[in-house]
Amino acid sequence: MLDSKIQEMEILMKNYGRNIILAVTVAFSLMVVAQAHAFELGARAYLWLPDLKKADIQTIAAGVERSNIDTRDMLGVGNEVTYAVEAYGGVGKNHVSLTYTPFGYSSDAILSAALNYNGATYNAGTAVHSDLEYSMFDLKYQRDLINMENILAGFSVGAIAQLKYSTGSFKLNANGNGLYQKRSFDSWMPMIGAGAHIGLIANLLELRAQATAGGSGSGNYSYEALADLSFSPLPFLDIHAGYKLLQLKMDVNDYKMDTLYTGPYLGLTVGF
Repeated sequence: MLDSKIQEMEILMKNYGRNIILAVTVAFSLMVVAQAHAFELGARAYLWLPDLKKADIQTIAAGVERSNIDTRDMLGVGNEVTYAVEAYGGVGKNHVSLTYTPFGYSSDAILSAALNYNGATYNAGTAVHSDLEYSMFDLKYQRDLINMENILAGFSVGAIAQLKYSTGSFKLNANGNGLYQKRSFDSWMPMIGAGAHIGLIANLLELRAQATAGGSGSGNYSYEALADLSFSPLPFLDIHAGYKLLQLKMDVNDYKMDTLYTGPYLGLTVGF
């Protein structure tokens, strides 16, 4: 009886043993590949509180440069809270992200001095309403040059290629006399830079920094930098707090704009 059971077990091992070994080998190989080529996918949301350091606007009409409008001093434009949403993904050392950030500023003021916008003159003492609205899209590709993620305190440094697209308009309306002017703009800027991160305490905490700059001429350029600290209470969740600087200067289609923002932000990341 015992001998027959042993014989049955030997037959089973011969029939299925190789398949079991093959399955284990394949599973182990897939795990190794997954570790070597880590896959990531997720989304981030930011709440940004920027201090508007500069927002100057100027147009060219009939070949003549019109007034350089300091919207902060002349029109009373102030700080506004904004947000950003980002989708990202990556495989191994390659990472791609797309970020959308809207900006909107509205103000009412009485002009202390005359100005000319888009060929129309707004006299001193005129009550005006202004609207500056635009959207910014940032497409980034990062390639890790140094990657030590397998160490307890992970560390990586990468090169960044970025394409920034901004589209929007500036409107100036003279209340009461029907004088109204609007100019729209679209701007494309190629940028390059670098990014780094340091994981602390088994990646429960992470320091991250990025800086990029570029443009297509002395009057059409941008640079930006950010740094933040994130906490990961769950493997798929990060909570961020950081600081960001953004300079955007454009000269496109007879429209010039020079803006500078600096300020803190809070963020939330959900990723796998």
